[in-house]
Amino acid sequence: MNAKPTIVLVHGLWADGSSWNKVITPLVEDGFEVISVQNPTTTLEDDVAAANAAIERAKGDVILVGHSWGGFVITESGAHPKVKGLVYVAAFAPDKGETVPTLSANAAPTKLSDFLKETNGLLTVSKEGVFKVFAGDLPKSEQEVIYVVQQPASPKVFAGVGQQAAWKTKPSWYVVASQDKTINPELEAWMAKRAKSKTTVLEASHVAMLSKPKEVLEVILDAVQSTSK
Repeated sequence: MNAKPTIVLVHGLWADGSSWNKVITPLVEDGFEVISVQNPTTTLEDDVAAANAAIERAKGDVILVGHSWGGFVITESGAHPKVKGLVYVAAFAPDKGETVPTLSANAAPTKLSDFLKETNGLLTVSKEGVFKVFAGDLPKSEQEVIYVVQQPASPKVFAGVGQQAAWKTKPSWYVVASQDKTINPELEAWMAKRAKSKTTVLEASHVAMLSKPKEVLEVILDAVQSTSK
């Protein structure tokens, strides 16, 4: 049996590494090394550099997991030779040359932009936005935490252009969140089909790893088992 891969988790915009906590604990208890990247969410290049640093720290093979904007990041960092599989959780999976706006144009827009607030050139999601479009299926106490810990994001991330499209050369898994109001679920399903990802549909909001952690964990473990054979 091969040594267990390291699981590297990459969060999305308006979140931080703690957004993976419900997945981290069972993975660690199961004997996995886990690294939850703290993205600066300043530019695509900065976030890719943070993910690459985590991959370099990892022992042996890596399963790279990305949520939301983190999918854009893992599509770039996934080209690293240590990475054996990609797991997208309600995440962007761009092709070369695509940006978030051009990729999002493949489906109807969501209401997320109605809830973004700019302060000193950085964007945050309003509390109402967290409740209505980001994490609608979580208890109010957990919604409050998401609002409190969110990392302000630079609008520059939306100008990031895909360079690698690692899903073309690495096996991938995709969790479609059917109740997502941040990224259109139809766009998620379209990206998953294009990437030929093994797809799981969960009745979940955008933060599926918090509202359906057991099911997301199963997908990650499937990626581990499939790439360890």
